[in-house]
Amino acid sequence: MKNEIDKKVQKLLLGFASGIMTAASIWSLIIPSMDMAESQGQIAWVPATVGFALGIIFLLILDSVIPHLHVVSKKPEGIKAKLKNSTMLVFAVTLHNIPEGMAVGVTVAGALMGNAGISIAGALVLAIGIAIQNFPEGAIISMPLKSEGLSKPKAFFYGALSGIVEPIGAIITILLTNLITPILPYLLSFAAGAMIYVVVEELIPESQEGKHSNIGTIGVALGFIVMMILDVALG
Repeated sequence: MKNEIDKKVQKLLLGFASGIMTAASIWSLIIPSMDMAESQGQIAWVPATVGFALGIIFLLILDSVIPHLHVVSKKPEGIKAKLKNSTMLVFAVTLHNIPEGMAVGVTVAGALMGNAGISIAGALVLAIGIAIQNFPEGAIISMPLKSEGLSKPKAFFYGALSGIVEPIGAIITILLTNLITPILPYLLSFAAGAMIYVVVEELIPESQEGKHSNIGTIGVALGFIVMMILDVALG
C-alpha cells in the first residue's frame, strides 16, 4: 500500500471487521452465555442481558475518558497535531482491544472447564475471527503513522503494539478460570456488549462516512457471513 489507504478499501475493511465482530458476539459469546447459564440452573436470558448491558456501559465510560475513533481519525493541520492525533488513535484502539482479548479468554476458559455450550473449536473460531478483524485495525493505525513520517518498522511496531493487550487479557482471564466460573455467562455477554459497542459507535460510522457507503455495507455482510460459517461449521 501507499502512504494512505484507499478510501474504498478502508470502508470495506472497516465493514468487514464490523461483520466479523457482530457474528462473533452472537454465536461465540451470547448464545454460549445463555447455554451455560441454563446448564447452571439460571434463567438463560438474565446473565446475557445483564452482562451485555454492563459491557455497553463499560465502553460508554471508557469513551468518556478517551477520544472516539471516528473523531481522532480526522487529520488536523500541522505535523505535531497529526502525530498527537495518531498517538490518541493508537491509545483508543488499544483500550478497545481489551474486551476482544477478554472474549477469547472467557471462551477458552469455558472450553477448558468442559462446558457443553463451548468447545475448543468454538474458542478457536472466535480467536480466528478476532485475528481477521485485527488486520484492518492494524492497518488503520499503521498507515497514517507511515504517511506522517514514521519509518515502516516503527509504524508496524505501533500497529502491532495496539493489539498486544488482547493476548495479555486472554491469558489473565484463563489463569483466573476457577475464580470466574460462577460469573462466566456474565463475562461472555459482557465481552459481547463491549464488542457491539465498538462496532456501532466506531467501526460502522467510519465505514458509512462520505461517498461509497455501500462498500462498507458489503464489507459488513461479507464479514458476518465468513464468521457465521466459521462458527457454525467448526464450533
